[in-house]
Amino acid sequence: MESRKAKRGFVSGKAIRFACAILSTCFLTTIFLAVHRLPELPYGYKEPRAHSSTRSSVIPENQPLHKLGEMMIAMLPQDLAFTVFVPSARAFRRDLRLDPNVSLSSDKVNDTYAVITRILAFSAVPRLIPSNAVTYGDELSYDSLSGFTLYILKDGDKKMVVNGVQSERLDERRGEVLVHVIDGVLMDVQFRQSVQPDDND
Repeated sequence: MESRKAKRGFVSGKAIRFACAILSTCFLTTIFLAVHRLPELPYGYKEPRAHSSTRSSVIPENQPLHKLGEMMIAMLPQDLAFTVFVPSARAFRRDLRLDPNVSLSSDKVNDTYAVITRILAFSAVPRLIPSNAVTYGDELSYDSLSGFTLYILKDGDKKMVVNGVQSERLDERRGEVLVHVIDGVLMDVQFRQSVQPDDND
């Protein structure tokens, strides 16, 4: 019984590494294609400066993210226009069981990198979507880098909601990249099932 479990774990590990390699290749290809399509999008668009009364939920540009969020943003070129919906530290722990104190250790960093790469593909849109572009009562839809559709609206609290996930912080800038921090993780059903065990431990 033990040898069967060990064998299953070995095969699982090889399968995960192979899947991570394939996903990384797909992600890089998608980034390459998105970059070449950027002239059709509002590349170089600068968000208009609004009065402070309308930007009460905006965090200053230099507000640091948690380590996994910064790792996610660092995967994108900082001189091209992207909007990224970054999970909060709490969402990374709750939905992906990733904690920077454990997940970035030398024996787990490669698996963590592969998971975050895939989450970035679900969460990044190759255009700027500032919070003031979303009006209450209207829903916008955009395809992320992976082709996963993001449905964006604004709720009664003037927070952005993406695929049912509410924002925590809005309109942070990292070069040309616009960051919205959300209390959840954007991913399709298949990937969710692959990263969350069936027994919900």
